[in-house]
Amino acid sequence: MNRWFSILLLIIIVAAIGGVVLTRYRTLAAPEQPIAYNHQTHVENGVQCLFCHASAMRSDIAGIPSVKKCMGCHNMIATDNPEVQVLQSYWEQNEPIPWVRVNRQPDFVYFSHQAHLQGGINCETCHGDVGQMQVARPVLNMDMGWCLDCHLKQSQDKVVRLADCLTCHK
Repeated sequence: MNRWFSILLLIIIVAAIGGVVLTRYRTLAAPEQPIAYNHQTHVENGVQCLFCHASAMRSDIAGIPSVKKCMGCHNMIATDNPEVQVLQSYWEQNEPIPWVRVNRQPDFVYFSHQAHLQGGINCETCHGDVGQMQVARPVLNMDMGWCLDCHLKQSQDKVVRLADCLTCHK
């Protein structure tokens, strides 16, 4: 058992140090989106993250709002805005907006938005201050070392058991 603990500890240290030094804090590019959605404008007008990404509180994924959700406001608000008119065309054609994911975890990683939000972690911890971004972009590489570092900073009663790889890996 002691051998396995030593191997796990070595993996954690290498991932934590290597992730910080090599990848974690570099600026990552924003993907090209079908609509130039401005998070900053929405936040300045009082729209909270969880209004559009409501499933984050009740499921593992945060979700991307439907065209219907967007049109709930934009059938009357900013209808002369060219980007809202693009939204309107998706609505009229009964088509979903083909958004490109901004943040992605590998398929072998399990992450629950619900568990983290219920644990008191806010959106900005992982996604940066999206409310100040005109174009949403990833602010850091959410690699294993970064996740482990955050968990290690939490009090022991809140921490996911780090010795169980299957907590985060499928």
